[in-house]
Amino acid sequence: MSFNVNEIFYSLQGEGHHTGRPAVFCRFSGCNLWTGQDVDRTKAICQFCDTNFITAAESGGTFETASELITAILSYFPDYKNQDYKPYVILTGGEPALQITQELISGLKENGLEVGIETNGTKPLPKDIDWVTVSPKAGTKLAITSGNELKLVWPQESILLADFEDLNFEHLYIQPRGGADSSKSTELAIEICLKNPVWKLSLQTHKLIGIQ
Repeated sequence: MSFNVNEIFYSLQGEGHHTGRPAVFCRFSGCNLWTGQDVDRTKAICQFCDTNFITAAESGGTFETASELITAILSYFPDYKNQDYKPYVILTGGEPALQITQELISGLKENGLEVGIETNGTKPLPKDIDWVTVSPKAGTKLAITSGNELKLVWPQESILLADFEDLNFEHLYIQPRGGADSSKSTELAIEICLKNPVWKLSLQTHKLIGIQ
């Protein structure tokens, strides 16, 4: 199976539980909730996505095998074999669950990597992923109802916080929706966390400090 990748890069995790942690990001092309084309945004299930997952960067493209993609990912770690900590790779998108395979996950772990994924939760995942982040979208049904963190972009119409509070996640995060109303979204998210402390605030710190 080949893998269509938008980009691979090394940066700091900007959101959620691992905020500030160095990681290699592998962004897969394609999503099942939106084509990625602005002309289709009003018809998309998720209409607020701000990620380019269709135009491949120089680091992206088609990788014909899991081994080829793993080699590319490893090349972005600074001397990863000699690190005193466990190197962390984040599989994201788009929707990575459309492409990732057990062979890919196993190969990454065999090379000593800790593997995380950021998914909309509508597709099942291979086994042995170390950190599962689910970001639910209104109008979808979750296939993944347990994991490490659930990160809910807020506000979203026709979605209830109570629908997620009894699911089996270690951490529940509210993340303010970006865009023109981001200040208001942040106020709403803070209010939710203060009134209902099972939720914690997640900010897109990478955007605040100007990194990828």
